[in-house]
Amino acid sequence: MSYGPVELVVLKFEDADFKGDVLREIQKVVDAGIITVVDVLLAVRLGDEPVRVVEIQELEDPILQRWEPIVTDVGGLLTADDAERLSADLGPDSAVALLVFEHRWVGGIADAIENAGGHVIMTERIPRAVVEQLVADMAAQA
Repeated sequence: MSYGPVELVVLKFEDADFKGDVLREIQKVVDAGIITVVDVLLAVRLGDEPVRVVEIQELEDPILQRWEPIVTDVGGLLTADDAERLSADLGPDSAVALLVFEHRWVGGIADAIENAGGHVIMTERIPRAVVEQLVADMAAQA
């Protein structure tokens, strides 16, 4: 079986409610076979309470249960220490979601590269804000 690269993404929410839009969009790419969510950890601070780290299997709160349907293969890659470290500066009523996901769309491409005697020597993610600024700068110069 071919695997694509695996990525860790940390999302910060100023409102611990998470809304439904983010989950719907993640669900779309999962359903389309583009990614597989491998692991999820949530760190939530409600009011002045300490940060609570929640494994996907421990979900009780109806708000947090919204995450359960998107996880297709819980792998235990993330630890409570990861969530605590990445949520240290959380304000009241906010949350951090840590997602580990596999880029499924790359698996066949990776096989083809390998079969041709090639290999990936570098990858780098360019943040959305940087791309948007570059496009705006280019448009202003045109």
